Amino acid sequence: MNTSDGKTLTVPRHVGIIMDGNGRWAERHAFARAAGHKQGAEAFRTLAYYCRDIGMDYLSVYAFSTENWKRDKLEVSAILRILEDYLIEAIEKMAREGLRMRILGDTAPLSERLKRLIGEAHSIADTYEGFTANLCVNYGGRDEILRAAKKAAESGAAFEDCLDTAGLPDPELIIRPGGEHRLSNFMLWQSAYSELYFTDTLWPDFEPADLDAAIVWYNQRERRFGGR
Repeated sequence: MNTSDGKTLTVPRHVGIIMDGNGRWAERHAFARAAGHKQGAEAFRTLAYYCRDIGMDYLSVYAFSTENWKRDKLEVSAILRILEDYLIEAIEKMAREGLRMRILGDTAPLSERLKRLIGEAHSIADTYEGFTANLCVNYGGRDEILRAAKKAAESGAAFEDCLDTAGLPDPELIIRPGGEHRLSNFMLWQSAYSELYFTDTLWPDFEPADLDAAIVWYNQRERRFGGR
């Protein structure tokens, strides 16, 4: 990846994003909160293709947490309906456009329709290699660790092979738009040595240029992994 002044930047293989600020974006524009989530989905669509184009291997986004069920039922329904629509679109397009889609998290509480769509998307993703966008749905870092520990104890498999992210490299960079400075239960195991980048930009306003700024910042970091 090259900057406007000709410098070559290293693009992280795996970037995680906590998609924060949809509700506040809607309120600032005097829209219903569902409109903020819809605009946030558009921001994700744009960014996923951009990540593919600049040579990133994996993008993982926090779409719906295990705690989000506590929100207003109408808002939860709107988020899950947007997810359904996005999966239908992905099933139709992703193989043709070189973008694999996977869902990470505990899918058991989701509707049968959503689980069927997730299964279809995963089956298609298994047929080819390429950039992968991971949507973390009904996901929480603590819940993932507990589920993985139980699975490892029952099966005798290695702990990391039982995580939702089994087979993926840890994210080198985690980005949180929206002005908050915390992980909020996102990839707690995987983020042990991730660089954490925070910005006040609300997620629906987050554009490729904002990702570029995060990657420039990432390239200025010295990653020592506790070595010194």
